[in-house]
Amino acid sequence: MSIHMHLRAVAESEIRDDHTWLAAFMWEAWENRPAECAAGIAVSIDKIWHAVNDLYAAADVLDADTGKLWALPIYGGRPVAHSADADPSNPPLGILEPPGVSQAADFLASVSFDELWNVAGAELVWSGWDEAQVRQEFLDHHKRLQAFYGRAATAGHAVVRAVWA
Repeated sequence: MSIHMHLRAVAESEIRDDHTWLAAFMWEAWENRPAECAAGIAVSIDKIWHAVNDLYAAADVLDADTGKLWALPIYGGRPVAHSADADPSNPPLGILEPPGVSQAADFLASVSFDELWNVAGAELVWSGWDEAQVRQEFLDHHKRLQAFYGRAATAGHAVVRAVWA
């Protein structure tokens, strides 16, 4: 089974706060994902996005004053409610508004991946998996998120989140 979290940067003025419209927008973005990822306006994480969030949660151990900023890159923002006439098969959607995008970018730019890995890495390596390989996978996700949020913040964009199953 394939399941992905898809993040797409977009000007806030271009977003309609309507689940049906936003689901169609994100579906088109998903269809164009390779080009959008290459352009730096989209990123996706396979079924381990929750573990990437767990990695970022280690920031609480490193700095109690993080104010839960570590939660912004994966689960930040507000959910977009389904309307009464929405297709129930549409994915869960969320919007992180530009100030939150900037906070997520600042967090990702300032946090040390190595320090996070030292705190949380042992719990993220699945039984039978090579630790170096798993660490590299998380580092790759971190670098992509860091670049994505940095570009989105610089552009003053919001980030829309969809979970595709």
